Amino acid sequence: MNRKPIYVEIPIQAEIEKVWDATQKPNMHEQWDLRFSSITYLPKDEGKPQEFLYSRTVGPFINVVGWGKSVGSFHKEDGTRSSSLQFGTDQWISPIREGRGYWKYEPQKDGVKFLTQYDYDVNCGRIGKVADKLAFRPLIGWATALSFDVLKRWLEQGEAPRSQYLRFFSTYLMTLLFAFIWMYQGLVPKIIGMHIEERAMVGNALALSENGITTSVLLIGILEVLLGIIWLVYRNKKQLFRLQLILFPLLTIAAIITVPATAIHPFNPVTFNLSLMVLSIIGWSISKDVPSATSCKRRK
Repeated sequence: MNRKPIYVEIPIQAEIEKVWDATQKPNMHEQWDLRFSSITYLPKDEGKPQEFLYSRTVGPFINVVGWGKSVGSFHKEDGTRSSSLQFGTDQWISPIREGRGYWKYEPQKDGVKFLTQYDYDVNCGRIGKVADKLAFRPLIGWATALSFDVLKRWLEQGEAPRSQYLRFFSTYLMTLLFAFIWMYQGLVPKIIGMHIEERAMVGNALALSENGITTSVLLIGILEVLLGIIWLVYRNKKQLFRLQLILFPLLTIAAIITVPATAIHPFNPVTFNLSLMVLSIIGWSISKDVPSATSCKRRK
């Protein structure tokens, strides 16, 4: 089964020495690289490669531990640097069995072009190769690219990686939440269930026949499902949070005016939409300039 090595490249406006330190010193490297929870250098014997241990926590009860070996580094007269390494793990739960790759640092007029290319063998035979091609390889490539953008922002803007990842994962957890809410609200009570209160709201707001009410509820349901899908595919989340700060107050007022009794129901539109408004305000405030894997070049 053919496979392509993972390649990631990004320009960083910083001195090459700073990029080198942030990627070669374990206590700095483990801060920005999403692929590792910890990196520990082992005592080095003179004349032998630097060996290290790494770990990656992937769940409450899963911790993958592996080994690495810096097999060499090279500094050219023009300032270009490179660093090669081998890595692997004996744990069967890891998709990676053993691999090798390199980092390269190319001086540019306004900074450094930092890039990596690596490849690896997988566990679990043919099944592991299929799973790697369909899921793990795209995931580890994305994690590498996201980490490179976090590194870039750290060195250029001074924002700590921990803070960047907090904003990133908070934004996308809220993205999944709002996508689910809009799709559920459109699909279940409107398209599938055609709930009596949904019909009552539309009927009280618009002078329509029974067929007209049914059609209107279906259309509203479709629009809500589409909005949920947009949450998943549209990149500028800040605009979606801003849109919701307009929609939720309007939906709350419309629900109370058309069916006033809903205001005294448990988990009614007032408390429900107010909660979503607060989440939208938080999302809007933290979703500015979120790190992204799309900032990197993924092909040579």
